[in-house]
Amino acid sequence: MSELFSPLTIRSIQFKNRIAVSPMCQYSSEDGFANDWHLVHLGSRAVGGAALVMTEATAVSPEGRISPDDLGIWKDEHLPFLKRITTFLEAHGAVPGMQLAHAGRKASHVRPWEGGKMIPPDAERGWQTVAPSPVPFIPTETIPLELTAEGIEKVIADFVAAAARALEAGFKVIELHAAHGYLLHEFLSPLSNQRTDQYGGSFENRIRFLLELLERVQTVWPPELPLFVRISATDWTEGGWTPDDAVALARVLKAKGVDLIDCSSGGNVAGAKIPIGPGYQVPFAERVKKESGILTGAVGLITTAEQANGIIASGQADLVLLARELLRDPYFPLHAAQQLEAETAWPSQYLRAK
Repeated sequence: MSELFSPLTIRSIQFKNRIAVSPMCQYSSEDGFANDWHLVHLGSRAVGGAALVMTEATAVSPEGRISPDDLGIWKDEHLPFLKRITTFLEAHGAVPGMQLAHAGRKASHVRPWEGGKMIPPDAERGWQTVAPSPVPFIPTETIPLELTAEGIEKVIADFVAAAARALEAGFKVIELHAAHGYLLHEFLSPLSNQRTDQYGGSFENRIRFLLELLERVQTVWPPELPLFVRISATDWTEGGWTPDDAVALARVLKAKGVDLIDCSSGGNVAGAKIPIGPGYQVPFAERVKKESGILTGAVGLITTAEQANGIIASGQADLVLLARELLRDPYFPLHAAQQLEAETAWPSQYLRAK
C-alpha cells in the first residue's frame, strides 16, 4: 500500500489516509454563521476522499475575525448548521476538524478579493484590534490595543467556550491557530511581543499565553480526541521566531499533551522574503518531528501524489495538509490513489466513474 493511503490513529480517532484539508478562509459568512457554501465546500472534500477535513480559521469572538465575513463559533446559534456539516463529513468517511483562531492585530480587514485593506475601528463593519503590544502589522494601519490581564483572560475564556461548542457541534479534532501572524503567534514572536510582564521578553514568557490557553482548553476538550497546534516555524526575519524556537515549543507542547504540530511559516512580518517553492515548508515539519518526537503535518505547495507520498514515506511528516491543490481538485485523494495504485473507497454514487 502507498504510505499516503496508510491509516493513522491518534488517540481514539483513526484517519483512513494521510491527506488532510488545510484550513482555508472562505470569507463567506454573515455574523459568523456557516451556510450552504461551507457545507458544499467542506463536504465535497470529504466526498473527494480526504481523511481529515478542517474548517477555515474559525473566530472565537467577533473581534477575533480576520474580516467581518469570517466563520465563527462564539455563540450557540452557530451550532445547528455546523452540526449539519460534521454529520455530512462523517457520513462520507472524513473526520471533521475545526481550527480555532483569533486574528489579533490582523483583524478587521475587508475580504482579499475586495482589496484586503484594514477597516478602521470607527468605520462601518470595523472594530478595534488587540495584540500583545501596540505594534501594528503595517505601520499605516490602526495601532492595536495592548491586551490587559483582563483582556488575556477574556481571550482564553473565548477559546475555551469555542472548544466546548466545537465538541457539541460534532468536531473530532481541534487545532489552535498559533501561526501566520495572528494573536497566538504575535505573543510567540519577539518582533510583535514587546511586553515587559510575565507574557513578554524571554522564550518562556512569550510561550506562556499559549500554554495557559492550551491547559484551559484541555479542561473541556476530551482526552480521547486529538488536539493539534498550528505554528509558523519561522518569521523569515532576523530577530524573529526561529526554527530552533519551533522545536523547543514542540517539545513543551508534546509534554503538555498536544498530539500534532501543523508546521507552516511566516505571516507575522509584512514583506518578509520567503523562498517559496514546491514543499518549501516540509523541512520544518521534518525537523520538528525528528527533534521533538511529536507528530507533524506538512504544508506548502504540495501539489502531486508522488510528492505527498514521498513526504510520508520518508518520515518527514505524518500528515500532508493540502490547500490550494484541493481548491483546484476536491477529488485529489481519489485521483492520487489511482496514480499510486492504492486502494481507497469511492462514494457509491460515483463508482461508475472509478
